[in-house]
Amino acid sequence: MTGSNATNVAGKTVAITGASRGIGAAAAKRFAEAGARVALIARSRDAIDALADEINASQGANRALAIAADAAAPGEIAAAIARTVTHFGRLDVLVGNAGVIGPMNRIDLSDADAFRETIAINLTGVFEGIQAAAAAMIPQGGGTIITVSSGAAQRPLEGWAGYCSSKAGAYMLTRSADLELREKGIRVLGLSPGTVATDMQRVIKESGVGPIAQLDWSAHIPPEWPAEALLWMCGEEADPWLGDDVSLRDDDIKRKIGLIL
Repeated sequence: MTGSNATNVAGKTVAITGASRGIGAAAAKRFAEAGARVALIARSRDAIDALADEINASQGANRALAIAADAAAPGEIAAAIARTVTHFGRLDVLVGNAGVIGPMNRIDLSDADAFRETIAINLTGVFEGIQAAAAAMIPQGGGTIITVSSGAAQRPLEGWAGYCSSKAGAYMLTRSADLELREKGIRVLGLSPGTVATDMQRVIKESGVGPIAQLDWSAHIPPEWPAEALLWMCGEEADPWLGDDVSLRDDDIKRKIGLIL
């Protein structure tokens, strides 16, 4: 898919967490296709190395950089963003996509360590990314920070307490970052993509927990749709959603992005 969305990021540097698969990998390819330089940040070193090689082969040398980092480990996301700036010279866009579904069980039956890891990745990791990106973007006059949100940020789902809590916290973090950083030229907003055909949905399906697990695979949108939405969100047409979520459940939004007629 090509189009006017691509003009938003040509020549810019984009860092994507959780870039090894799913939405993150699709976004990395789409941003690179649109002319951006991309830093691929994820725990899966082999996967991001392979993706970086693929992008550099198709889009030109030094267009993609793979950086292994664990969003649950203190300081690793910040170090990855610092390395991005050192390698490419600046950071224009951060996509905070890294996330896990967490302990899929009732609260009284859930593992507390698994809950802590979900919070560490889905909330604390997002905080560290925003903080590090802001430190890079403020001196250069601004940038865009996009968090990957969820409908689970707005409503509870049985067996999803960790995921819902972490995404609700990340949604408020997005709003707080917009409140504090907009005057410094930094655009902060979130993408709520709906259900997407990724490995996370396979985990949900296999668990059998909750209504999302009962959906047919055909009900999920392809990861290329949220990737296109992320690209669109880097442009001023998305400014009315600063400090809030862009929802791909909204057909009007999908038309604005060019996903449907």
